[in-house]
Amino acid sequence: MMTLLTTSAAEANFPSSARVLHVSPSLPDLYSSTHHTHRLRRSSPPMNTAAALSSVDLQQHIYNSLLESRTADVSLHVYGTWEAIYKLHRVILIQSGFFSSLFTAGFLESSPKLRSHLQGPEEIDVIFDDRNITRAAFEICIARLYGGGPPLYVPPSIIPTTSQPLTPSFSSPSLSFDTPKGHHTATPQLLLSLLATAVYLSIPSMASQAVNCIMNTVGPYTVIPYLNFAIGKAIEADPDRKAEAAVGLENIAQLVTENCASSTSRSPLRTSSTKLDPADDLSDKVLDLDVQKEDPAESNEVESEPDDGPIREPYFHYGLLSDKIGEAAACWIARWGADMLIHEEKASRGPELPVTPVPVLAQNVSSRKRADTMPVKPSTSGEPIIPEPHVTPVIWARGGLNSKWVRQILGSNLLFVRGEKERYDMACTIVELRRRHGIDEEEEKDWEILFREGIYYANLLVDDIMAISQHISPTTGRPFVPLSVLQEAHWDQSLLRCQITSKPNPTSSPSSPSLSPPPSREKELGLSITTAEILARLPTSPSTVDDRDKPYYPVGHDSSVRIGDSGGIEGASMDQLFESPPSLSSPTTDSKAPVRATTTEADFFGLKPERQTASGCIASDATGKARWSPYPPFRFAVEFWDIDALKEKSRLHSQTIWYAGSLFNVYVQVIRKKGIQLGVYLHRQSNIDPIPAPSAPLSLNRIGHAPANRMPSLPQLSTSQSSPSVATHYSPSVRPLSRSTTPNSSPPTSSGLATSFTSLPSTIPATSPAVAPSQPYRDPRPAIAAYFTISCASSTGSSITRFTSVPDVFSVSQSWGWKSSSLRTEHLEVGPDGQPAEPTIPAPRLSSLRATIVLGIV
Repeated sequence: MMTLLTTSAAEANFPSSARVLHVSPSLPDLYSSTHHTHRLRRSSPPMNTAAALSSVDLQQHIYNSLLESRTADVSLHVYGTWEAIYKLHRVILIQSGFFSSLFTAGFLESSPKLRSHLQGPEEIDVIFDDRNITRAAFEICIARLYGGGPPLYVPPSIIPTTSQPLTPSFSSPSLSFDTPKGHHTATPQLLLSLLATAVYLSIPSMASQAVNCIMNTVGPYTVIPYLNFAIGKAIEADPDRKAEAAVGLENIAQLVTENCASSTSRSPLRTSSTKLDPADDLSDKVLDLDVQKEDPAESNEVESEPDDGPIREPYFHYGLLSDKIGEAAACWIARWGADMLIHEEKASRGPELPVTPVPVLAQNVSSRKRADTMPVKPSTSGEPIIPEPHVTPVIWARGGLNSKWVRQILGSNLLFVRGEKERYDMACTIVELRRRHGIDEEEEKDWEILFREGIYYANLLVDDIMAISQHISPTTGRPFVPLSVLQEAHWDQSLLRCQITSKPNPTSSPSSPSLSPPPSREKELGLSITTAEILARLPTSPSTVDDRDKPYYPVGHDSSVRIGDSGGIEGASMDQLFESPPSLSSPTTDSKAPVRATTTEADFFGLKPERQTASGCIASDATGKARWSPYPPFRFAVEFWDIDALKEKSRLHSQTIWYAGSLFNVYVQVIRKKGIQLGVYLHRQSNIDPIPAPSAPLSLNRIGHAPANRMPSLPQLSTSQSSPSVATHYSPSVRPLSRSTTPNSSPPTSSGLATSFTSLPSTIPATSPAVAPSQPYRDPRPAIAAYFTISCASSTGSSITRFTSVPDVFSVSQSWGWKSSSLRTEHLEVGPDGQPAEPTIPAPRLSSLRATIVLGIV
């Protein structure tokens, strides 16, 4: 044991050569009857006879000092959602950035007061004006500084997996779980509170753990609370649970009741430093964490008093960590939103029963009031699309997303919905779902913008446009879409057709590939326009509003972006956690690795549609070189099942679609060159080659007694949907995560070239009968120039990898795409030998690779 040396105040005036030191007694001396004060000179220090403590014993000794409140030198009087006094140790607390600044940065608390041990440790007031900080979260953070605290137990029922991507709690009624003894149940509310507390106190290890747990528990019952947290709303939890202690730490706090609080005397000087913004004591990274800001988006939703002005909700934002959570929640809604709407629509049409709150856990029901949530009636359908949840989560109805978020998501290119007609059907269903509970004038403004801008009617068939013009809302009695909007879309559709079909007929046949891919610019129709040209076309007088409000759509540039990525969090410092990722416009040094997107609430975490007006194009592009198209791109979604059963050189296709006179489809392929990678490609289908069968889920019912008319289903909300088709094609020459193209070639033969996959009735991967799409006209050119984006959602939906291409030349039967090891780890089961594991049973219907495609010609 180290001998501690102290100098008394009375001896301060002695000459230095004669100074007498008081030596603290060793453990044998403490138990000796002859113990007395030793007076030794500096030249003859005492011998240390105590055995050295092991690191484990030392850590347990430090942690016991917290549990037993021994030898504390500071007493924190905490005011927040609870009030309590904690007797702690400065040397331990300064591991936290907050307390390090408090005790070492020159504040009043930096100088310990000379107090008698009988008076106890010095008391310092700490006021948490961030109501996301709760007692349990604070105590767990403090315990981690002492090297202890209860382990966190995240219930498996809220963790999505590849086999149960919507979490086990979604379809199983009242899943119970037993928290291991000594563990603290990590409810979603606690995880969010832990993040808020760890950021406030500047404890990066705790913040990293909380973010990882949050990102791994995004699901139907947590996505809205997580999104609300990301946009600055306070955590909604039972007020009684905010004062609950952490497991095993019930006795470290001396709770202060109202009677005790009124009799407690505090020095006003000691409250000064912690009443200030704590972010001032940390780094500039957390400058705005606990400042109560006014949220303009919410100001109109809060009732106001005429005398005191509007009441505004406090705003709590935690920098890039909040944005990471927002990205994950937004990506999840983009992938699963259409599936969830089916259940919400069924629940809303049920009998008028008492409101059932949405559960977060089986044993912990949220207190959020959601008037549109009702128990689901037993399904009368013999073949439900997905298992019915015990209690329907509210996402699209009131109480879930607000109308602005609904509008932006429904217009997003990342929304997983089969096509533009299905997007319209989905929008109508959501709007009527909310209108049935009353007309909200503020929401109606968003619905007007949604149906005017969010759906690209120019890419619909004329029959669909005519049907939409006659579609009347049963609630308002008015058409969903103004006739002028549909007329303008039909005019744009006609102009595009004229420009395509009026091109001089090529010398070669449009059905056979050309001999060599021509340069991209030579094959363009001249549809795109630069920002500088848009500016030049605008009239000098601001009187002409139509030209400034004319919509344009960006022509893509080569990029690979990851949205919702949680990588790089583990073990990061607080500065690294708040380090801004590179801008999307900046080049990446490693072309094989997608860049993490920089998104915020302002762009709806990457979901905001990219449509711009002429004025917006000019404002967003200072260089004037960006390219834009006056015609909206074609958007569609594809889905693949059991791709881990796909053999090398075989391709699994999607449905085939028709756009601008050409047929297109998407296929995936497993590539084993330089490791295992998964490739995804966009293919221009030949008009004379057979349409390949699209991927389909293989269920046990299908193996046995499958209905004859059963088709693979993306989420469908109307029966007016036409079935798409698919196409064969040929071997791509692929390069690592740079775009890959399929060389022009003759149709595949038995010589070993790659072929499209067609399954037997009970084999995987399964396919369904191919159906050719309607073709109003054909593009006679053998080669066209097109830009495109392929966005692949992760298996659970909390992240999206987006690949974007500049305009490339698509000859007939040519493909462009990407291969990526990140897609392999998401969607291929790999065995111990590093090779894809051979699947033995079909994957569940929800376990699939989903991708959204944006395609435009120039």
